[in-house]
Amino acid sequence: MPTIAQQLLRRKPTTPVATGEVHLKRSIGLFSLTMIGVGGTLGTGIFFILSQAVPVAGPAVIWSFVIGGVVAGLTALCYAEMAGAVPVSGSTYSYAYATLGEGTAMAVGACLLLEYGVSTAAVAVGWSQYVNQLLQNLFGWQLPVQLSQAPEQGGIVNVPAVIVIVLCSLLLIRGARESTLVNSIMVIVKIAVVLFFCAVAFTGWNADHFQNFAPAGFAGIVGGAGIIFFSFVGLDAVSTAGDEAKNPKRNLPLAIMFALGIIITLYVLTCLAALGAQAPDKFKNQDAGLAAILQNIIGSSWPGTIVAAGAIISIFSVTLVVLYGQTRILFAMSRDGMIPAVFAKVNPRTMTPIPNTIIVMIATSILAAVIPIDFLAEMTSIGTLVAFLVVSLGVIILRVREPELERGFRLPLGWTIPILSILGCIAIITQLRIITIVVFLIWTAVFLVFYWFYGRRHSALEVGHPVVVAADEVPYTTNLAQPTTDEVRRAAATRRTEDER
Repeated sequence: MPTIAQQLLRRKPTTPVATGEVHLKRSIGLFSLTMIGVGGTLGTGIFFILSQAVPVAGPAVIWSFVIGGVVAGLTALCYAEMAGAVPVSGSTYSYAYATLGEGTAMAVGACLLLEYGVSTAAVAVGWSQYVNQLLQNLFGWQLPVQLSQAPEQGGIVNVPAVIVIVLCSLLLIRGARESTLVNSIMVIVKIAVVLFFCAVAFTGWNADHFQNFAPAGFAGIVGGAGIIFFSFVGLDAVSTAGDEAKNPKRNLPLAIMFALGIIITLYVLTCLAALGAQAPDKFKNQDAGLAAILQNIIGSSWPGTIVAAGAIISIFSVTLVVLYGQTRILFAMSRDGMIPAVFAKVNPRTMTPIPNTIIVMIATSILAAVIPIDFLAEMTSIGTLVAFLVVSLGVIILRVREPELERGFRLPLGWTIPILSILGCIAIITQLRIITIVVFLIWTAVFLVFYWFYGRRHSALEVGHPVVVAADEVPYTTNLAQPTTDEVRRAAATRRTEDER
């Protein structure tokens, strides 16, 4: 019987999934992986979060996006190395399990469930705002407040937010390939809509809007970065597709870096256009902000209608991606025995985790229906930041422990990039509201209590629950029993063979 310390520190191998485990179908190529990253990111930080971030940072919210982008970029490079070294489903959870041990992986799993579950609800609430704007422009009426706002904002239930979650869940149930195809089409449409917004908004440019550039100083800039940081969750979503990606060692790192370059460019460009066209004091609590900006510039509703329609498509694709990520993380945790087996049950026809998807749909629909967007955004940001921090730390640990492990991508400059990423994440976390940090700590503590009574006893690494391991695979180990160099080399050769098949 392993000791408590051994249970908390035991690790999974950095090798392909073991024989006998449940597999998902590898059907997602490089382009679709990149579109998952762009689809899960472009939309949240542009179409509705400005109304929350501009009142905090002022016009300097541009620098909030830059700071968030730099930290996300440093972390994306760390993700690229980890994704090439540990190309499996589960994202940061799986990386933590392979580097820091089971106890830390469970805490990271709590962060990811908070990050993805709450961000799904947040973007669904943003979708609801643009649905109302489109209805107003096309038909001259909107859904009543009682059916389109959270109780705290004078409503009863946010019906459109629930509808978009249900629609995305039904699409995911059909299959990963179908879902990524739809997402790719939507991403192309929303990039076109964002560029259309910029082209029109720049015609209303007013440099006076930038005079009081940073009213709250550097603290406001970093505080704005904390609010908008959840919009970079799509980068993490790419790595949740490890079990379904074709040639994951090559394609995962490339997709992460391509997606990052696209989204930072579009974020900063759109932020400049929006602030140049509208005074900062008009952003506060503004629903469907980008559509309203164009209507004020042109004096007609048709540009706003185009942006509102594009935002509906855009935010739908974001909801689709974050729901996808949530279900795949739960799938990985369930396959490891950390949570009940129902989350790893795969439908033999669609090869998707249908019960898992339905449970996530119900839980996130409840959040979206009754919780306002500002609190949802901050809760997502702290989960994202902690997940990013753990990946950066994992890169350092894996380099020390398994220096000869084959990697599809290797960071330059030694440990410099992961250390800067860690410091950046910590700096932004310290600027979040105390209530956000307290709720996050309580949620993580509850999840660790669940691990104590359930996860550690049902773990696939626990005695009495053996995992079938291929003959040439590195065995499951603890931090107290390291694989030899020969084992690492054999595992790398095995993985190359698997990728070539």
